[in-house]
Amino acid sequence: MSEMNDVAKAMVQPGKGILAADESTGTIKRRFDAIGVENTEANRIQYRGALFATPDIGDYISGVILFEETLAQSHENGTPFVQMLESNSVIPGVKVDKSTNPLAGAPGEVITDGLDGLRGRLEAYREQGAKFTKWRAVINIGENIPSQRAIDANAHALARYAALVQEAGLVPIVEPEVLMDGTHSIDRCEEVTELTLRRTFDELLSQRVVLDEMVLKPNMVISATDAPNRAPAEEVAEKTVNCFLRTVPAAVPGIAFLSGGQGDDEATVNLDAIAKYAKSVNAPWQLTYSYGRGLQAAPQKAWMGKPENVPAAQTAFQERGRANAAAREGKYVA
Repeated sequence: MSEMNDVAKAMVQPGKGILAADESTGTIKRRFDAIGVENTEANRIQYRGALFATPDIGDYISGVILFEETLAQSHENGTPFVQMLESNSVIPGVKVDKSTNPLAGAPGEVITDGLDGLRGRLEAYREQGAKFTKWRAVINIGENIPSQRAIDANAHALARYAALVQEAGLVPIVEPEVLMDGTHSIDRCEEVTELTLRRTFDELLSQRVVLDEMVLKPNMVISATDAPNRAPAEEVAEKTVNCFLRTVPAAVPGIAFLSGGQGDDEATVNLDAIAKYAKSVNAPWQLTYSYGRGLQAAPQKAWMGKPENVPAAQTAFQERGRANAAAREGKYVA
């Protein structure tokens, strides 16, 4: 097998998951505002450095998605973040998309930008030590949306991104996210997720993306945040795995679910249920997590921007990491 296949399999290896620490400067400002911390480069370095220096991080984290700024930064002790992660057997990666903007002629729908100049940026990221990349496409559910146009446009962009990444010798994380914002049912989420995944893999094959050299990062099939009757974890698991059995080729090494706005406990409980159901039907892929808020909300509250709170933040991160590592094996105990 290829080196990229080896990296992809290592990213989704049993007992571990991926930390999404790729918040843009604007997104992390919102996180910091919530805990009363100023969004300065020094604070960003201190916070992310606390996570990356957590003892035994490599026991439950296989890789970290970094923001472009973070990829080039160093810990307060002078050690480059990339070197710090690799010394703990954690694979460094980087977010490469340039966020979303309104899709022309499609009210309420968006397209992800960043393809222009991507080939050159990928060369720079690889030289800085990145082994994989991530690109997020966003599909909204609402009245008369998503349109086929939005699904097609985002699937095409995802595939072009993935082809460029593999050309550069890196592993693409392909992230088509059907948002859970709104009041829609789990059945509506299932319908849209299936349409999105089918179109995404059509485009990936059209762009000659090698499926065993990528990782899929999708949403779970789940009720909307404000749905009147939200489905329990067992139903989330059954609908999620069955939807993916219908749409995701077995050649894909692994599926790393995003938390997508779920609460910490909800994301862990749902992952645990998915793991148990997947084992019962012999699902062909590794199923794991690639969580942002699902791993970081607790350590951010523990840290509060104070250096003396770094050990407490690391303890909170350890707890969230170990809980989700257990959940991906179907062994989580609340």
